[in-house]
This record gives sequence, C-alpha cells and structure tokens, in this order.
Amino acid sequence: MVASLSVDYYTRLEQGRELRPSPPILDALARTFGLDADERDHLFALTGALPQRSGNAAREDVSPELLRLMDSWPETPAMVLSRTMDVLARNAIAQALQSDFDEPDNLLRMVFLEPAGRRFYVDWNRAAQSTVANLRAAAGTTPDDPRLLELVAELEAGSSDFRELWHRQRVRGKTQDAKGFRHSAVGELTLTYLAFDVRTAPGQELIVYQAERGSASADALALLGSLAATSSELA
Repeated sequence: MVASLSVDYYTRLEQGRELRPSPPILDALARTFGLDADERDHLFALTGALPQRSGNAAREDVSPELLRLMDSWPETPAMVLSRTMDVLARNAIAQALQSDFDEPDNLLRMVFLEPAGRRFYVDWNRAAQSTVANLRAAAGTTPDDPRLLELVAELEAGSSDFRELWHRQRVRGKTQDAKGFRHSAVGELTLTYLAFDVRTAPGQELIVYQAERGSASADALALLGSLAATSSELA
C-alpha cells in the first residue's frame, strides 16, 4: 500500500516472476523500505535498471603516471584497489603499513583469512562488515565477474564470519570514516581515508590515508615512513 503496488504485482516481484520492474517502481520500493543511496543503487543494478559492467572490462594494470604520483607521497599511504578489493599497487609507506600481513594482496583476504587481520584492525567487526558490504555492492554491478565468484568461494570456504556477513546481503559504498590500525612496529594509528575513482581505468579506486596533523597517529605515520625509507635504502 505504501509503495502503491498491487498485492499481485508485489507477489510476482517477491517470487521472481517479474524480473524487470520499472525505475518508478524501484524508487517506490526504495522509499518504502528506507534504502540508503548505496542500497538503492544496488537494487537498480540487480534488476538491470542501471547498466551492468562486464566483469572482463576492468583493468588490472595501474598507469605509470598514477604510480609516480603515489610514490611522491612518502608519508601518505596510498593504494589502488580493484572492484573486488585486490591490491593492484601501493606506495612504500602503504606497504610498510600492511607489512604485518603475509600476503597483503586483497583486503577481504587480509580481514578474514590472515591471522594478522584481527590484530591489525582495531575494530575488526567494523572492518569485516564494511569490506563485505563493499564487495556486495560490486556484486550488484558485475555479478558474473569470474574473479568475484572465485573470491567469494574462497572466503566462504575459509571463514564462517564471512559466510554469515555475506548472506546478510548488506550493501555499502566507500566512506570517509576514520579507521584504527595496530601496527607491530609503531603501535596504534587512527587514519581517515579518501577514495577516488580512477577515470582512466573504470573499476579501479585510489585509496589515500592521512592522519590528523600534530596527532600521535601523525607521529606514528612519520615513523613508519622513515622505516619504509630505511628498508628501501637497504634493499
């Protein structure tokens, strides 16, 4: 009644017998269920109301210009992620920030499958919920992506926590919330981050972390940068 739909039509939607509802109907359902912007976009993508991107279209190579830009930030961790949160590139200080992990190649694997994950993320539950919700959003736009299917299968097999969160089907895009990290060499850091779409490579995101000026986290980040520079010189 709130969405101004007939019982028969809504029943067909729930039973999967109506697969292409119109944008006005989707808008009405989004308002009725109180969906936020990310959830609304996910709903549209699932029904085909938004163009779905091919899973094979995403680039995995990072442009040399972007790599040079990231390398010019010695005290600013930066990395490039794919839609499935594979780490495609990172600068030296980002590598130092994630050095407690054996294989820091995918944020979801780091959270759910690496033993270091629960130590590294100060609020592990929040990190777990956020990464799964981000992946669910990616699944709405590229549901047939072989890499997505492979990653979900690996995580479901290796983590009951992932399985539970994945089947909740919550959707969330990137935010700018502060995140707490615990590093074995410099202690705890609270960093904010910004996410930028890479225009020349659809599906890639540039993630940049920063600490509040004059804070203990800024001092820890500077120390981490020094350690990264020293390691680079020794190498």
